[in-house]
Amino acid sequence: MRALQLFLAFSVVASIALCKPALAEQTSDSADGFKLRGYSSAGVDLHPGGKADGSLNEVSLMLSWEGESRFRFFSELELQHPLVWKSGEGFSKQNSYIDLQRLYLDYNLSDKLNIRAGHFLTPAGRWNLIHAAPLVWTSTRPLATSRLFPLFLNGAMFYGATTVNDEAFEYSMFAETLKDQDHDEYEIEFNHTRGMRFVMTGKTSYGLTLMEFTETEGLNRQFQMLGLDFMTQRGGWEFSGEAFQRYYTSGGDGGNGGYLQAVAPLGNNWYGIGRLESYKRPAEGSSERWLLGTAWRYAPNRIIKMEYVGGDEERPESPKGFLASFAILF
Repeated sequence: MRALQLFLAFSVVASIALCKPALAEQTSDSADGFKLRGYSSAGVDLHPGGKADGSLNEVSLMLSWEGESRFRFFSELELQHPLVWKSGEGFSKQNSYIDLQRLYLDYNLSDKLNIRAGHFLTPAGRWNLIHAAPLVWTSTRPLATSRLFPLFLNGAMFYGATTVNDEAFEYSMFAETLKDQDHDEYEIEFNHTRGMRFVMTGKTSYGLTLMEFTETEGLNRQFQMLGLDFMTQRGGWEFSGEAFQRYYTSGGDGGNGGYLQAVAPLGNNWYGIGRLESYKRPAEGSSERWLLGTAWRYAPNRIIKMEYVGGDEERPESPKGFLASFAILF
């Protein structure tokens, strides 16, 4: 009964968003080059064993500045899990915390060369760079995109873009210069990270990531990682995928994972989603997942998602069962 009540409450929130889209249409641009944006999401999860939970997942605010100089500034501050409900326990705010997601300064030398310094997303694969709830098709994130490499870096990066045979070629080279002092409950600790990423974009986008880092849990092992990713759109369909393979620097398999995802247009801004994923990390074992779902992107910045996730045992960072969520970018 409480699970039904929570799902109905979620439906009310989504209905309010449908009836009052004005907030998402507004922007907060100042005359001095500052822009304030943000996003938020809420969802429910009905687990296979009958338990249920839900939460206001995050409220994220992004402040950027771009003037007439070559400097650009970006920051993202996020309030995570400000309100959580679990069957048998009720509502709680104990798991809420404020997290500095990004804080960096860019300097533009030319279109082909930029310098970034600060706290930024690791440019490894596609999902990690576009992970915000309103920008992805599903409520759940593939394990391979969050458990095999550091998600953020405190350091420096050189990046740029050029044209090769009428296709866009992008590159980034990055290195950690300061160890991250703040870690989430289920976050794996990494340091000494460095790497590079290359992307070629035409009708199909192809990405290659090469990284080296140390995983500080357990035996403090060093890894090298190869990542491949792609995304293409054909006749309204979208196909994407990522694959990662890690190796111990001393030799041997250090874990791997990946996913393949297809998105099909169903009409009236409804989409069907299917995904297969796998994940293996020596310290955690392996995991296989499948997902079938649908999403209604009734506005470019608002989306309602419903999906069923099956596979092997459930993990705190990888839920199973029926999930529904609403996300808005404002």
